[in-house]
Amino acid sequence: MTEIHDNPLDAPNADPFEIAAAAAADIARLTGVEKHDIALTLGSGWGRAAELIGETVATVPATEVTGFSRPALEGHVGTLRSIRTPGGKHVLVIGARTHYYEGHGVRRVVHSVRTAAAAGTRIMVLTNGAGGVRETWHAGQPVLISDHINLTADSPLEGATFVDLTDLYSRRLRDIARSVDPTLDEGVYTQFRGPHYETPAEVQMAKRIGGDIVGMSTALEAIAAREAGMEILGFSLITNLAAGIQSTPLSHGEVIEAGKEAEPVISALLARVVEQL
Repeated sequence: MTEIHDNPLDAPNADPFEIAAAAAADIARLTGVEKHDIALTLGSGWGRAAELIGETVATVPATEVTGFSRPALEGHVGTLRSIRTPGGKHVLVIGARTHYYEGHGVRRVVHSVRTAAAAGTRIMVLTNGAGGVRETWHAGQPVLISDHINLTADSPLEGATFVDLTDLYSRRLRDIARSVDPTLDEGVYTQFRGPHYETPAEVQMAKRIGGDIVGMSTALEAIAAREAGMEILGFSLITNLAAGIQSTPLSHGEVIEAGKEAEPVISALLARVVEQL
């Protein structure tokens, strides 16, 4: 008896790159745009940037594209949008992130990134909402990701695939971002498995091993983007200070509210940065 899988990525013998190529073909057909130049994954708080980047050519429900899952989290819109910038670049905006904690496996987590690469993009912009470890930061502050620590004990790479992660978050792209806003700070992103928030002790561990930001996404996606040959820019919106750094308990509602309050400012910032890429 043949086992039936709801998502082609779940089949044990599936080739995730063939499935990404099929997804890219779907996007080209559904949007009418054969090739995209830049891809953006918009996390909590960053969604309005899609309205400011340029002219929307097409918006596609992610579930119409091969291999994409329905988003499980409030604040993620579940669409893929093709946008043409005033400078004539085609931007693929991914509003359909699959988080590691959903339990679907790493292939599904990084499928959007591999699809973006198959669609021709050479620059991957990854954004998220996250907790800040530095006491000098505040809720609503955007920071650049300079590096990451992957605490998921997992990897999107399969088999004997060895990929250099030096300068994973491109210094060149960070310099471009700072040319738009010289006040941007940067830090090391630490991806935990989730979905529970980190304990104060875990936050202190992250701090001691060099982490400045704690969250539940991005690192695995960045590794897959590097494997695909893309240049990566990472942004975190500090939605709250992490457990033990701030005195009040953490809540997802707080994250959503901080994202809504910061959205106009950070979205305008991101749109200006994209125009310079």
